[in-house]
Amino acid sequence: MSDILTREDIRKEENIVYKKTPLLTDKALSYCPGCGHGTAHRITMEVLEEMDAQDKVIGIAPVGCSVLAYEFMNIDMQQAAHGRAPALATAVKRLFPEKYVFTYQGDGDLAAIGTAETIHACNRGENITIIFINNGIYGMTGGQMAPTTLPNMKASTCPYGRDVEIMGNPLRMTELVAQLPGTYFVTRHSVHTPGAVRKAKKAIRKAFENQHLNKGVSFIEIVSNCNSGWKMTPVQSNKWMEENMFPYYPMGDIKVDGQLIVK
Repeated sequence: MSDILTREDIRKEENIVYKKTPLLTDKALSYCPGCGHGTAHRITMEVLEEMDAQDKVIGIAPVGCSVLAYEFMNIDMQQAAHGRAPALATAVKRLFPEKYVFTYQGDGDLAAIGTAETIHACNRGENITIIFINNGIYGMTGGQMAPTTLPNMKASTCPYGRDVEIMGNPLRMTELVAQLPGTYFVTRHSVHTPGAVRKAKKAIRKAFENQHLNKGVSFIEIVSNCNSGWKMTPVQSNKWMEENMFPYYPMGDIKVDGQLIVK
């Protein structure tokens, strides 16, 4: 067969507007249909492809819905014990300072069992990128209440809704870490619309560029739906997210270039 491209081949190539990045494997995602994890995976890998960083990056997979992220991301990855991803990322970055190092964590992992690791890594200003998926619930283990579960929001361990007098208030991790001196870029986004995806991807790109400049922690929260945990269809869950999650977890930059944004 000839290796010479025909005019038809060239025309087909010119008409391609999107194709899957080679930094995603061909393994079927284990996430529920409609979940934001798949989109967050895709844009993270697209950024690394565009930066030509496939051989220059090490990702840290946590425990939770994204526990198998290493099967989907075609890069070097390590598995961390539940909540310990920032500690492992610290070690990896100190051993390989020339590498891009990132963690990819859910709210149960990062904001519950991993609170100490998150806070101290951010306070020390480790030169890593943290990608934080917040869907307000423990998605993998049965839909239990998470630190990020909203007031009155139902979960399997608070079937009548979160009572803040008994269970406390939701934890705004992104605002919390923004106060720490080691964080350089702290922002919150979503991936439920094309416009939101573009903004989130731009933020992830900025986070890795900051790491290249040795600026400390870049922390990107992505507010996502959990249609199975919330007992909704994907469309319903996105609408519920906009109406309920976004007012409590507002979109946008919180800290840029080491300076808090006054709103």
